[in-house]
Amino acid sequence: MANAKKVTMEELIAADDSSIKRLAVGDMVTGKVMTVKKHEVLIDLGPQGVGLVPRREASFARNLNEGDEVTASVIDSEMKDGMVLLSLRKAVKDKGWDEIQSRLEAGEIVEVTPFDANRGGLLAEYEGIRGFLPVSQLSAEHYPRVGSADKDEILQRLNSLVGQSIKVRILDANKRENKLIFSEKEAIKDSLAERFAELHVGDTIKGVVTGIVDFGVFVNVDGIEGLIHISEISWERVNNPADLVKVGETVEAKIIAIDKERLSLSIKQLTDDPWLAEVENLKKGDEIEGTVTRITPFGAFVQISPAVEALVHVSELGEGSDVDPEKVFTLNERKKFKIIDIDKEGRRISLSVA
Repeated sequence: MANAKKVTMEELIAADDSSIKRLAVGDMVTGKVMTVKKHEVLIDLGPQGVGLVPRREASFARNLNEGDEVTASVIDSEMKDGMVLLSLRKAVKDKGWDEIQSRLEAGEIVEVTPFDANRGGLLAEYEGIRGFLPVSQLSAEHYPRVGSADKDEILQRLNSLVGQSIKVRILDANKRENKLIFSEKEAIKDSLAERFAELHVGDTIKGVVTGIVDFGVFVNVDGIEGLIHISEISWERVNNPADLVKVGETVEAKIIAIDKERLSLSIKQLTDDPWLAEVENLKKGDEIEGTVTRITPFGAFVQISPAVEALVHVSELGEGSDVDPEKVFTLNERKKFKIIDIDKEGRRISLSVA
């Protein structure tokens, strides 16, 4: 032992210092809360000193108590007073982005609760990161099916979803661009595929009307979107779908086509075609009475029964190209006509003036 090298106090301190990892800006550190004051929180970092969380991050520290263990991000590794400036906000976000990336790669379904809405979609937060759920990524149940010009109603329907929990998948996440996009469609696509597999053309279903537009009616069928085209609402002529159905109403319809994302439905095909029944009483050469309902350059349409409309073509009004149906007919007048052809397959009846 006589030959043992003597170690000075300075060497012991230097050796001890070298074993302590020096902090750098951006490092994540863990420590215990020492004190919680109105304008600051002090964190015990052990051999790495004391960390300070400033008052601008009070919202992130309001629920902290002495002794709590926290994770923070280093903003300044050594301030003038020797303390380490920390950020709980950045730590939360960094941890949040890691969690988001993990969920994205795994394709997991998560729940978000929108806190605001605009005409483009819903704003929601997940793991401390603000994200966006576009209108186009909403399910059939939540999609605001209204006329394209009615932007106020779109916003009103989106606002009704604020505060509701919605299951979504993360569609896109980019920390550098601070972009986080959610999709409700992606979250339900697997269950929708199972439901689609159980449906067949010809089935009768029930659904809730979610939107009415000029060309038809949108229906939610257990989460699957269905469209009843205006021509499939009734055997009689429909000028405005809103005259026959209302949003929120439950309707019964027949599936007439199935594609990847939508059902084509028909209300009228659940009943017999009254046109065919009424035409059975008519034959070529019959003289009938009817009401002129529409006048066009190529002729006039005539209602000869509640379900049957026929056409008097302009060629039946005389020779020459200067024949004007508007000079021959008056809208809503009743006249006598003669049936010159009945096409049951094409559902057409041709008339001439009696």
